[in-house]
Amino acid sequence: MIYENQQLQKICDDLPVKCNKAIDYTKNEFSLMKAGRANSKILDKVMVDYYGTMTPITQMGNVATPEPRMLTITLWDKSAIKATEKAILAANLGLTPSNDGTVIRLIFPELTQERRKDLAKQVKKLGEDCKVAVRNARRDAIEGIKKLLKDKQISEDISSGAEKDVDKVVADFIKSIDVMTAEKEKDIMSV
Repeated sequence: MIYENQQLQKICDDLPVKCNKAIDYTKNEFSLMKAGRANSKILDKVMVDYYGTMTPITQMGNVATPEPRMLTITLWDKSAIKATEKAILAANLGLTPSNDGTVIRLIFPELTQERRKDLAKQVKKLGEDCKVAVRNARRDAIEGIKKLLKDKQISEDISSGAEKDVDKVVADFIKSIDVMTAEKEKDIMSV
């Protein structure tokens, strides 16, 4: 999509950027959902009160996945184990930390069928929210094109062509969201 009118070009260039932001956010949310397997990303938002400074766990030690359903956290400063356990419990991850004095272990429980269905519903909702964000970006682009047409900065032919281009871009993004959502649902429902 290359147009002579700079404002129209900017509208068409901004659309994929906005859509990609929505998809990136949704991918990040999907990665935080646990499907009965250990995923170190779940700890990304957990902050520990480390000598008066809120510090991410990932900056306080090594996080490893020795088994498919277990995370281990080996802290560089062993005196911070209690504060780290407290932060994990406060983060409401649904996990109970245990330690042997040197390593904190997080064991991910096996998901029940009911919990899998709940997670699948959350995945569908996130997918729909992402589609809404993409459709809002489409609406903004179409309104911008109509404003340019109304202000007589572009012709009706160019306006019509630009709207079709916007619709094609949005349709492609919607398809990729559907694929991404279906893959995550399948991942969650597989035992």
